[in-house]
Amino acid sequence: MKPFLLLISLVISHIASAKTQQPNIILFVSDDHGIDALGCYGNPVIKTPNMDRLAKEGVRFTNAYCTSASCAASRSVILTGKYGHATGSYGHVHDYHHFSTYDHVKSLPVLLSEKGYHTARIGKYHVAPKSVYKFETTYQANPRNTVEMAKACQATIAGDRPFFLYFCPDDPHRGASTSPEKWDNPNSFGNRPEGYPGVTPVKYDPTKIIVPPFLPDSPECRAEIAQYYQSISRIDQGLGKLLQLLEKNGKADNTIVIYLSDNGMAFPGAKTTVYEPGIKLPFIYKDPRTSLRGLVNHSFISWVDLTPTILDLAGADPKEKKFHGRSFLPILDKPSAKGWDEIYAAHNFHELTMYYPMRVIRSGKMKLIWNIAHGLEYPFATDLWSASTWQQVHRNKIEYFGKRTVKDYLFRARFELYDLEKDPLESNNLALDPAHADTLKLLQQKIKDFQLATNDPWQISWGDYQTKEQGSGRGR
Repeated sequence: MKPFLLLISLVISHIASAKTQQPNIILFVSDDHGIDALGCYGNPVIKTPNMDRLAKEGVRFTNAYCTSASCAASRSVILTGKYGHATGSYGHVHDYHHFSTYDHVKSLPVLLSEKGYHTARIGKYHVAPKSVYKFETTYQANPRNTVEMAKACQATIAGDRPFFLYFCPDDPHRGASTSPEKWDNPNSFGNRPEGYPGVTPVKYDPTKIIVPPFLPDSPECRAEIAQYYQSISRIDQGLGKLLQLLEKNGKADNTIVIYLSDNGMAFPGAKTTVYEPGIKLPFIYKDPRTSLRGLVNHSFISWVDLTPTILDLAGADPKEKKFHGRSFLPILDKPSAKGWDEIYAAHNFHELTMYYPMRVIRSGKMKLIWNIAHGLEYPFATDLWSASTWQQVHRNKIEYFGKRTVKDYLFRARFELYDLEKDPLESNNLALDPAHADTLKLLQQKIKDFQLATNDPWQISWGDYQTKEQGSGRGR
C-alpha cells in the first residue's frame, strides 16, 4: 500500500475507533443545592466559576426535576431509573428509617459494570442495600472537601478502563443543627473557621446575598444563605480540581461530566416539599466529543431519565430494560423538544416519622399537587425545624413565611393547582376555580395513569382503585 493511502487508512481507522470508544462518565451529585445559587443560572452574587465554565462548554437545562425532594429517595431514582415507590425506596436508609431498595433491582453501576466499566464512588452513598448499589471501588475522603475528594479519585481517572465515577459531596447540606439555646445562630452548612486543606474559603456578606422570594427576608435567613453560598463555592473548587485532573491525565476529551443536585436547598419551602424550589434543580451536561457548547435547553427532564441516558452513552440499549425514564440524548440540541413538556414527582417520606405522600404532575405551564395526607399538619425535617430561618418566624408568631401564610404552609389543601407562567411562586391555588375544572380533571387522570404505570401503592388513595390490568397505564 502506498504511504499516502496507508496514512488515509490509519486516519479513518482512528476516527472509527474514537467513535466507538466508550466515554468516561462523571456523575457529580451535590447535596441540597437549589437552582437559586449558581452564577450560570442567573445569580450575580455567588462565585461558581467552574460550574459556569461547565455550562459554557456544554448544555444547561432550565426544567430539570428530581422526583422526590429527599436525599435517599432521590438518589435511588438517579441510580435505578425508577420511582422510589416502585423499588421500595420510600425514604431515608440510615438509622431507624431503614427504607431499602428491593433486592431484585439492577442499579446503574451494576449495569455499567456489565458493559465493561470500572465503577467507582466517593462521598455520600445514602442508598441501600450495597448488594444492589454495588460499585467496584469506593474511595475515602472528607465529603466536605471536594478538592480532597477529587485527588482521592486519581487512580480511577488515570486508569486504562472506561470509568463511571459517582462523585457525591456532603455540601451544601446543613451541618449539625443549632442548639435550642442558640437558635438564632446560622447553621454552618459544613463551613468551619479553620477551613479545609486545599480550599480557599469564599465568604459572603449576608446583606448582599439574594433571598429567594419563597423565604422570609430576615437577618436570620440572610445569615444562613451566606453560609449556604460559602458551602457551594467549596463544591465548585472541587469540580475545578476534577476538571484539572481530567486534563492532566489526558481524559478531558473523552469524559462526560454531569452536574446536578439531589433536591433543593435545605430551607423550609424547598427541601422535602414538591414546590418548585424543592424539585426544580440545576442540571449541566458536558460532552466534549460533541459540538454542543453553551446551549440552554428548556425541555423537561427528570432524574428517572438519568440511568437510561447514561446507559445510552455507554453503548447499552436502555430500551432493553424497563425504566420509568427515557434517554434524553436525542434532544440535547433541541431547546424545547416536542414531547418533553411533562414530568411527574412522587414524595412519600423523608425521615420515617415524616409521612406525607404527595403526587405531582407538571404539564406545560400547569402543575397539580395531590396532598394525599392533606388532613395532617405538614411535617418538618429535624434540621429544617431547628433552622434559625424557621425559628425566627415560629418563635415570634409571624403570620407569613415568605409569600405564604404559616397556616397555608402547615395545612395544605387536598389539591393544589398552579399556573406557573402567571404564578411562579405557587401562591394562587386554582383547584377550586370553576374556570380550571377541566384542567384539574385532566391532570388528576394523568396522575392516576402514572400511578398505574409505575405500580404506585398509593393509587388506592383515590377511592376508585383499579389494578394495572384494569386501567390503561401511561407514564414516563
